[in-house]
Amino acid sequence: MQSLYSFIIEPKESRYTNEVDVGGKKLIINTTMDDHKFVNRVGIVKSIPLIGETDIQVNDEVIVHHNIFRRFYDVRGIEKNSSAYFKEDKYFCYYDQIFLYNRGDKWRAPRDFCFIKPIVENSKNSIISTQKEQKHIGILKYGNSSLKALEINEGDLLGFSPSSEYEFLIDDDRLYRMRTNDITIKYEYKGDEVEYNPSWAKGCGRTY
Repeated sequence: MQSLYSFIIEPKESRYTNEVDVGGKKLIINTTMDDHKFVNRVGIVKSIPLIGETDIQVNDEVIVHHNIFRRFYDVRGIEKNSSAYFKEDKYFCYYDQIFLYNRGDKWRAPRDFCFIKPIVENSKNSIISTQKEQKHIGILKYGNSSLKALEINEGDLLGFSPSSEYEFLIDDDRLYRMRTNDITIKYEYKGDEVEYNPSWAKGCGRTY
């Protein structure tokens, strides 16, 4: 069973991540379908497209767009599946809706996607500022082949264009997803850079 242009995936575990484990007990943290942050973004690839080249393989774990597994209410208040729904808990997913894939060893970014880890604001103005992270600068967490060709590698300190940040939570790390063209400059380390990860991101048991 293969689609011409789409991956076919199924959600890993459930479609929504509405529960977290606290001291061995389940705590419900969301009861609505409206908040996209509680839609499961982790899927398992069941088949790859017949047309197009990809490094992603069957059974790879993937991070996808939140609308893939999302449910919604139509204008009459009837609960519906997303347009990506295929059948029996399986969904169509296009190339540009997959942001990371994992074969069991590490996350990799396909095509021109990349992920940046913000750094702590440590300038002289940080004492009087409420800004906890530096704007438009961070450390490359997951790169891609296009960036490697430019000699930009994971761990490099980079600048990126305003409004290109799209927040994700991956393995307890708060990251910004963007594209290759959003990277504007490669900086030299000064030695005082510290990754910024808010306390709520650590151990929350969710990926979004």
